[in-house]
Amino acid sequence: MAQLSKETLVLIPARMASTRLPDKPLADIHGRPLILHVLDRAREAAIGRPVVCTDSEAIAAAVRADGGEAVMTSADHPSGSDRIHEALRTLDPAGAARFVINVQGDLPTLDPTLIRASLAPLEDGPADIATLVTEITDEAEKTNPNVVKAVATPIGENRLRALYFTRATAPAGDGPLYHHIGLYAYRRAALERFVSLPPSPLEQRERLEQLRALENGMRIDCVIVDTPPLGVDTPADLETARRLLAR
Repeated sequence: MAQLSKETLVLIPARMASTRLPDKPLADIHGRPLILHVLDRAREAAIGRPVVCTDSEAIAAAVRADGGEAVMTSADHPSGSDRIHEALRTLDPAGAARFVINVQGDLPTLDPTLIRASLAPLEDGPADIATLVTEITDEAEKTNPNVVKAVATPIGENRLRALYFTRATAPAGDGPLYHHIGLYAYRRAALERFVSLPPSPLEQRERLEQLRALENGMRIDCVIVDTPPLGVDTPADLETARRLLAR
């Protein structure tokens, strides 16, 4: 584990830009800002050096006051991938880190085992990028365009190779549908290539950044997990997170 931790960075992009829940990263959950709960989950994963990447001095100050590490990044990044790439170059200019895990900054109840699971396809297979999916069991989610579906083919136990991601209901016919969980693990070279590419046609059409990788021939493998983590986007989500994390 010690050797692996030197090879892996767990980067948590966080911004104050949420309109549905203003100042979301600093929202209070049992006396701690939401972003610190996400950092706690990354610490508990014990798989690599956890760092919050932000353009907000207030977020950085909260992280540092808790003994955590924060790195300032540009406010102009179009996506979390660009933000973590800038952070990677700042934190590890010598290129020691082989893997980068991108943990969204609004997942305070994330199971740390999912962070560890995301790295497995890069450790034992040829994937450029790895991510997580879970089988959809709620019928309403199957037709909900806000629930992104991974169209993928089985390649092993609880392992799929992604062929496409879509907001539509797909694939057709009998069989499971998979909800994509937006937590990514990258090989360093894959992240560097990804951010160098222009937005792709299907990425722009579906508004799904991961399609850029597939459209440019990069391989994304998926780990099937039991349940999706709660993303906090609204005041109601925040109340749910408070209940789940109640001491």
